Parts: sequence; structure tokens; C-alpha cells
Amino acid sequence: MPIRWGFLGAGWIATRAMAPAVHAAQGARLRAVASRSADRSAALEPDVVHSSYDRLVEDPNVDAIYICLANHQHLEWTNRALEAGKHVLCEKPLGCDAGEARRMADAAVHADRLLVEAVWTRWHPRFRRLAELSTSGALGEIMSIDSAFTFPGQIDGNYRSDPSMGGGALLDIGGYQVHAWAALTGGAQVVDFVQVRASTGPSGVDLTTSVTAVVDGVIHATALSSFEQDEAQHLRVHGSDDNAAMAIGPAFTAWREETTLIIGGREERFAPVDAYQLMIKEVSARIEGSEAWVVPIGESVRVAEILDATRSAGRLP
Repeated sequence: MPIRWGFLGAGWIATRAMAPAVHAAQGARLRAVASRSADRSAALEPDVVHSSYDRLVEDPNVDAIYICLANHQHLEWTNRALEAGKHVLCEKPLGCDAGEARRMADAAVHADRLLVEAVWTRWHPRFRRLAELSTSGALGEIMSIDSAFTFPGQIDGNYRSDPSMGGGALLDIGGYQVHAWAALTGGAQVVDFVQVRASTGPSGVDLTTSVTAVVDGVIHATALSSFEQDEAQHLRVHGSDDNAAMAIGPAFTAWREETTLIIGGREERFAPVDAYQLMIKEVSARIEGSEAWVVPIGESVRVAEILDATRSAGRLP
């Protein structure tokens, strides 16, 4: 029997990527959607459109809930869904800060339900391969991780421009890069900041944040997140024995396109894949009781802690 999914929210990601992923994924079915617009909800083609978030959370025919609301709503609706006995896949960032992330993780333990942060790029085969190379010793001792995720974003009028709603470039796209630190180092247990620089917009959110840090005492790590700069994404890892870098295809948002990974002078190619669909498939399988891989909730909490520390080091709101 497929896992019956309910969606809280019917925005761009839900409409463009997640609903098609559920419809296509093995072991999943889109049972219900609730959003501010019944028409938008119906456009996702669920079995049922609910008139409120509460009704969806209380639906006995929903097994798991995907939460794609504004960042400041993640804590409330994740915990309400968990308390109702639902498994939860929550959009990134898991919480607006580490305190929220811990409360959500604790609620999942108390409810004995699965809670996963929807950092979909971590299910991409190329990313999984880079993590394998980095943690297995194939590159030798990891010496540096260099990444960037930038684009000229129009954020006026949405939650990304509001500090009280979890806005800003660091929370929105910096999390992808900190998740890379965690995945490539086995958890990024110790992060010491060398420099954090940020530019803020009129509303007070960071529009650009650049970070230089030392991870686990030896790894020189840089990360650049920006809503102001030209569109660019890269992820490079330098080891004592070999190097690896994402080449063809965006480092963090490759979707249904061929991608490549350069390892030393050798190229590995990856066929087009929908990592959203892989995420839904694996999370659904884990709910069913298989050993399918999901982002460990402990890593999501650790990423939230690092983002908090980054804000503190850069004196960001």
C-alpha cells in the first residue's frame, strides 16, 4: 500500500516539483492538499482538497505530511502533524534556529514518527557520490571545501525579505552549503569561524553572506550565499591525495539534467534524475520500514546549530 501524502502549502516548489514527484514515485500517493487557495490545491491533483491545515492534519487517511510553508511556520505545523501521528517531511530550513530544530526533533522522538528535512539535493546521485568519496578516504584527508550558491533574487514582498519569517540568504540557500559540510565531513562536529561578512537589505535580512571557517580543526571551508550576485553554483573538495568538483550541472539544484563530477583528471557522468522523486521514494520506503536512506535528523539539527553560530559570528539578525 502506498504512503498517503498530505501537503500543507501549494506554492511554487509544491506545484512545480513535489506534487509531480509524489505522483511519479514508487510507493507514494498524493492524498490531500491544503493551502490558502483551493484552486492552487486542486491543481496539484490530490484525491482530496481540504479547506484548512487543521483538517488535513486530522485526516485519518493521511500517513505523512510535507510542509512547504514559510520558514516561521515550520515549527508549529511540524509539531502539530507529529502530535497527530503523522510522519513529516519539512522544507528546509527545518527551523528558524537550532532551538526550533531541537524542539521538532524531540517531538518526533516523543511521537515515534519520522521527521526529515527536505534538502532534496542530498538524494542526488552525484552528491551522494561526492559524499562517499569524501568520507571513505578516497580523496585522502580532506583539506578544503569551497562552495557558492548565488543568484539575483527578487525577494520583496515574500518571506525571504522578512527577518521575523526566517528570511535572508543564509537561511534560504546557505543551508545547502552547510549540509554539504556535514555530508562531506561526517557531521562537521567542530566549526571555528575565521570570517563572516554580510550585506543587509532595507528590511534587515542578509542579502549576501560569505563565510570562511575551519571545520574539525583541519578543513578550510568557504561558503558564499547571495540574492544579489550573478547566478553561480559550485562545490569543490580538495584532499591530500585527490580532488573532486561538480562540473556540468548546478552544484545544488541540478534537476532532470545530465551532470558530471570531476575526480582528479577523470570525469564521472550522471544521467538526468529527479532528486525530488528520489527523496519521496526513499522517505516513503523508510516510513514503510525499509532501510532506505534519509537525511539524519541529528545532522539537520547540527546544520541549524552551525547556521546559528554563523549568524552570531556575522552579527546577523
